[in-house]
Amino acid sequence: MDNQRDNVTGEIENNFDMYLDDLRELVMVPSISFPGFPEQELKKCANAVAALLQKRGLQNVKTLSVENAQPYVYGDWLNAPGKPTLLLYANYDVQPAGRDELWLSPPFQTSIRPGPAGDRIYGRGTADDKAGIVIHTTAISAFLSMTGKLPINVKVIIEGEEETGSAHLPLFLKEYKNLLGADAMVLTDTSNFDSGVPALTVALRGIVGIEVEVRALTKTIHSGMWGGPVPDPAIALSKMLSTLVDGDGQIAVPGVLDDVRPLTKSEVAELNRIPFDEAEFRKQAGLVPGARLLGGAQSGCLNPLVQIWRQPSLTVNAIQASSRKQAANIINDIAWAKVTVRLVPDMDPAKICKQLEAFLRKIAPWGVEVGVHVEAASPAWSVKPDGPVFEAAEAAMLKGYGVKPHKIGCGGSIPFAKPFSEALGGVPALLIGVEDPHTNAHGENESLLLSDFKKACLSQAYLFEELSKRLAR
Repeated sequence: MDNQRDNVTGEIENNFDMYLDDLRELVMVPSISFPGFPEQELKKCANAVAALLQKRGLQNVKTLSVENAQPYVYGDWLNAPGKPTLLLYANYDVQPAGRDELWLSPPFQTSIRPGPAGDRIYGRGTADDKAGIVIHTTAISAFLSMTGKLPINVKVIIEGEEETGSAHLPLFLKEYKNLLGADAMVLTDTSNFDSGVPALTVALRGIVGIEVEVRALTKTIHSGMWGGPVPDPAIALSKMLSTLVDGDGQIAVPGVLDDVRPLTKSEVAELNRIPFDEAEFRKQAGLVPGARLLGGAQSGCLNPLVQIWRQPSLTVNAIQASSRKQAANIINDIAWAKVTVRLVPDMDPAKICKQLEAFLRKIAPWGVEVGVHVEAASPAWSVKPDGPVFEAAEAAMLKGYGVKPHKIGCGGSIPFAKPFSEALGGVPALLIGVEDPHTNAHGENESLLLSDFKKACLSQAYLFEELSKRLAR
């Protein structure tokens, strides 16, 4: 077994540039799943993913569809009788590029540049989440190239609309549930604790997203001719948004925090042992020198990382009233904002939506009209990281990275985790990824640390071997 393992990991090491080219080719396709972007690019990327799965040795490769959804790509290798079956997930769709002028190289052309921890590859989707696809195919290819077989059975499913909330996933899972059955699954779309320090994500915050629109006028008017008696919807909206949090940035909407599960003393003690460097945290976040960190003390969580993982938060993601480019001496007719709340266990998304809407309508000044549209609502997710699957993952990541992984929470929301787990009967779900605090996923100059990419591929190969030993039927 040791010789076989060495051959497989050696194959990844020796042919890493070939696997990196797989990633480059996927990144070149601008597969943005947001409305208004070309749908043909998503179909082009789905075809490219299918071709990659076939090229790297998967069988029964096909695209799967449900009504109005972007194609899913499926492949499997089921030739290991008596061995467990592992479902591998990733997504091929990406976020919009953002502001082109802030990219140091074109977003859909990869570029390698040095960084403090080593070389990084830049481009939209390099880390989130096309790297996840290539991690799966690399481990599979390495085994098949060197041994002609895998130590376990695998199924691979690659989604095309995760970045917009996986709206059609429940329907997809209902239709293809039997095809996807497995003993465990790997969802490759999360982050490591730090560069070179792997992590198993065991908790995710949920999310509620609403759009609020404030109207005071039926048309835009001259601010000099009408300013004074006529309400300004941009100011009205600003006043409303300012009441959503208190002076320390904590949610102030009545009722929203009522169901937050308090941390126990033992949880606080354990979580506060997680390493935290404030200077590094500020650098990673891009905080300006005078900005202070908010909250945390009221829950006993002095570590801001714990606050991100285990406490709710509210953010105004966007505001619009006219535009910076077209700013004129006017009173706008409408002002709009997108507001999101990140949820923790026991918080009910539907309840939070109603509380937000009721509060915004109640505090609206000057008789302005208020419209609220719910954009997203998904609960928090967590798992108890016990048992042979998690033991296998820890052992594999220790071998691949040379460092024992942290078990962490994630402040972000991954809507597919809970539906996938429930659809497959609650099988263990391993949330792993290759991002780090410097990746800047969703922002300009998204990047991936090449050394961690290689370690993630090695860890995946070790995981196949570890699961084969620990879950043999």
